[in-house]
Amino acid sequence: MTVIKAKPSLKTIYEEDYLQWLEMTTEQLRTGKLENLDIENLLEEIEAMARKEKVALESNLEVLLMHLLKYQYQVNKRTSSWRYTIDEHRSRIVKALKVSPSLKPYLKQVFDDCYQEGRRKAAIETGLNISSFPMRSPFSQEETLNPDFLPE
Repeated sequence: MTVIKAKPSLKTIYEEDYLQWLEMTTEQLRTGKLENLDIENLLEEIEAMARKEKVALESNLEVLLMHLLKYQYQVNKRTSSWRYTIDEHRSRIVKALKVSPSLKPYLKQVFDDCYQEGRRKAAIETGLNISSFPMRSPFSQEETLNPDFLPE
């Protein structure tokens, strides 16, 4: 007697083989076969994608602000590496805003918190006391993202 194994559900596949789950979910969506979708995990993945976009924006902004502070407060230690890092993280932020314009209000919302984190990191990296850096960002959001701006 031959035993026919039941086809595993997408929910089971999600737990056993993430790539296969992605491929099968994509195919189900493409072909309009929505009745077998693993909605619970699909929603979790979409929410996680949104969180990752926000976390990446914050991380890039913190690094950018940290390097702008270092550039402004350690004039004698300026390097092309710092300028490259400033340019790279600006570019990442601008690209993220271009691909996801809805991140613009979020950038405004988190700018001050990101500055505080960048300020803290700048103090650690430079060895300067955190009080050496202003409590509020000396750079506007526009200056921070302006590819031609460097604090002097």
